Amino acid sequence: MDINEIRKQIDALDDELLRIFNQRAQLALDIGHCKKKVGLAVYDPQREKKIFERMKGANPGPLDDGAIVRLFERVIDESRRLERIKTKGE
Repeated sequence: MDINEIRKQIDALDDELLRIFNQRAQLALDIGHCKKKVGLAVYDPQREKKIFERMKGANPGPLDDGAIVRLFERVIDESRRLERIKTKGE
């Protein structure tokens, strides 16, 4: 495979990641609305810990577990930020 073919595959994966990130963000917003209705906090450290542990357990590599946790920390941070912005004032 040449570099252009590999880049095409990366571009296709990036498009899929974008779709998945936005789908996940919408679900986080849905959860944020539910939390707001019942008075739960946006930040749930136990839930985040479970996510990290599950992802590390499912990680086939080549990324190491630390990299996986850092990536998911960022995704979750952005989801939490979005929840705070979008559910504010409801």
